Amino acid sequence: MTFAALAFAAAAGAQHHHPEQDAAIHEKFYRTWRMPDAPDWGCCSQGDCYPTEIRILEGAIFAKRREDGKFIAVPSWKVELRRDNPDGRNHLCAPPPTPIYPPDTVFCFTLGTGM
Repeated sequence: MTFAALAFAAAAGAQHHHPEQDAAIHEKFYRTWRMPDAPDWGCCSQGDCYPTEIRILEGAIFAKRREDGKFIAVPSWKVELRRDNPDGRNHLCAPPPTPIYPPDTVFCFTLGTGM
């Protein structure tokens, strides 16, 4: 198996399972979510997007990546400001850590109401 195939298999195995009551609203939100800095591009797929914990340090947002638990910096241009999130929680769209993307890539982020 090639490294890329292994990385894909690892990412597929790390799929986030949303609580049943949230699955439909998350699927609709993620399917229609566009990158704040590149509105012609989607934020990826439900497989890359999930509710997450955050930390705010010196005004910067750090979101917890599910695959390794690392808090990664969220660039300000990736923060959604044009639409509400589906459930009031923080949501991150980011690929798993692989050499396919630059380290700590963030596709999209939305801040929850309760932080």
